[in-house]
Amino acid sequence: MEVKKKLLDIVRDKIRFKHYSMSTEKTYVHWITHYILFHDKKHPKDMGKRDIEIIEIKGTGCAKKA
Repeated sequence: MEVKKKLLDIVRDKIRFKHYSMSTEKTYVHWITHYILFHDKKHPKDMGKRDIEIIEIKGTGCAKKA
């Protein structure tokens, strides 16, 4: 039985493979975690263009007020 790696474990492995600093790894993992929690724990592969646009708008503080 093959065990699938979790998304953040894959990210950590790739960052370490590229020899990025530990602070860079922590920052990437923090923002990815924030992104996933913002979207109610949906996996990024299951998200569409609209999901990406929403966090970009809210993350920059450029959200339109109704």
